[in-house]
Amino acid sequence: MFNCNKYKVIAFINLGMVLLITGCNETKQAQCQRLIKAVNEGTSLIEKNKGSQVTLSLGLAKDLEDVSKKIENQNFGDPKLQDFKTQYAKHFDAKSKNIESAGKALGSAKTAEVSSKGRDQVRQAKKDIETSLKQVKYAAKESDTLANELNEYCTQME
Repeated sequence: MFNCNKYKVIAFINLGMVLLITGCNETKQAQCQRLIKAVNEGTSLIEKNKGSQVTLSLGLAKDLEDVSKKIENQNFGDPKLQDFKTQYAKHFDAKSKNIESAGKALGSAKTAEVSSKGRDQVRQAKKDIETSLKQVKYAAKESDTLANELNEYCTQME
């Protein structure tokens, strides 16, 4: 009699653990919403600060770096969402670095002296800004493609 009750107790404990574990797992939709919320935070920062001056550009670069870290620190049970997370973290990190580079180059151009050395400094700054902004534009196109893929994946049935 004691052995029978012992096994019943073990079975109930196991059942309880299974229900607890499966009940605590996030659904695919909930994980998607978490990732999309973090991505939208970064995207809205970019939209809000487009065309800003040096100080704001450097601040935006720092904010995007923070968004990249926030995305990177999230964990997803879904392997595909984990992949999206990694790609988005890289995109925001690249945008951050390129916007920072453009902001520093703009600052360099603004402090250039009126001299031949200053003209060279302005030319170099212009070149650096153009290079950085081309890379940001390329990353933005990749990010748009990634957003479409994420939305498509998240709207699929589980």
